[in-house]
Amino acid sequence: MASIVIMPKQGLMMVEGTLTKWLKREGEPVAAGEPLFEMETDKLTITMDAEASGTLLKIIHPEGDVVPITRPIAILGEPGEDISGLMETASPPEAVPAPAAGPAPAVPAGAPGRRVSASPRARLRAEENGVDLTAVPGSGPGGLVIERDVKAHLTSRPAVTPLAANLAKARGVHLSDVAGSGPRGKITAADLPGETPAAPASRSTRAVPMSGMRRAIARNMLASKDANAQACHRMNVDMTAVIDLRRQYGDLGVRVSYNDVLIRVCAKALTDFPIVNASVEGDRILYHDYVNVGNAVSVPGGLIVPVIRDADLIGLTGIAARSAELIEKAREGRLTEAEYHGGTFTVSSLGMFDLDDFVAIINPPESAILAVGKIAKAPVVITNPLGEDELAIRPMCTLCLSYDHRIIDGAEAARFLQRVKHYLQHPVLLI
Repeated sequence: MASIVIMPKQGLMMVEGTLTKWLKREGEPVAAGEPLFEMETDKLTITMDAEASGTLLKIIHPEGDVVPITRPIAILGEPGEDISGLMETASPPEAVPAPAAGPAPAVPAGAPGRRVSASPRARLRAEENGVDLTAVPGSGPGGLVIERDVKAHLTSRPAVTPLAANLAKARGVHLSDVAGSGPRGKITAADLPGETPAAPASRSTRAVPMSGMRRAIARNMLASKDANAQACHRMNVDMTAVIDLRRQYGDLGVRVSYNDVLIRVCAKALTDFPIVNASVEGDRILYHDYVNVGNAVSVPGGLIVPVIRDADLIGLTGIAARSAELIEKAREGRLTEAEYHGGTFTVSSLGMFDLDDFVAIINPPESAILAVGKIAKAPVVITNPLGEDELAIRPMCTLCLSYDHRIIDGAEAARFLQRVKHYLQHPVLLI
């Protein structure tokens, strides 16, 4: 009996997906569990397996279509089976065609003036890396350039300094025509021909469609600010003991990051303050017995928050190992839905970018998020063993807790942040 293949929902916030490649052709047999098609979501690129066996009788949506979740995209069944009834209910009027659709121009890659059809994620990836899409052969339908084409191009070309990439773009120079003089052929600004940049009068505005991930981030952040009564508290913390703790782990050959320590500390503090680990659902407060801490990770085109589950149970070394695994998978686009959903609290650190402190937006449906600035030496007043005040130089870090004031009161949020500070300055209590 014929069955419909739908655009699957891969994540709570997903509303649509882009079909990037069909792995089977019409008329070919398909076995349950066999890879059937590739798709891009707002978070990652993923290969989807067939849920039933049969023959691929009809592809309703071709490669390049952006399809809302649960919409039919294909029909499986027996050869020669009548699918006219299913086709009436599976028409594709809601499909959004990929930008710049149309017949592929008979112009080779890299040719001046070549029009390029590319998926939104491919354009975003090219923009971030200074890639000229006219130099990228497309493997999608009708020569459509998709994200993997840009990735392949990046691995095959010499490295380029950011200044060289910007100058090449301004001068209309194809980097594929430039020989690099830097280490391992890296292209620098000095390697570019000296064309005069276009006069300011010729400059214009260009529109780049938001990627699925960027649209999801925009949607989630607006929803968070609209739904939450967000407030924040700041607190400075002496990180001397944490630095010493990391040094001791390093001496034992165990790699532990500052973020790992912060996640462990927050997990323990969340068990002390269950309201900070809770969430709002309508007019109810949901208290979670588990502690799942999200770790905000920057990826090309946006941000994703892998979740370390049961962070209060697995210890610091367990957190370090799991965090390293999730960060690697996030940056390679290999996270599964279960690995970036289900968090109860998030830690977001931007100290590596020399940021003193910042205010993070709560990641719904969570009720709080901790923003972590850089660790920097600063003069502070301490009390010496004789009970006297004296000036000392200490490695200090600013923490900013954003919380939903609908369920977390200011005093409770302050006590939670104070407990986090106490654990950071006395990490022996984490044992």
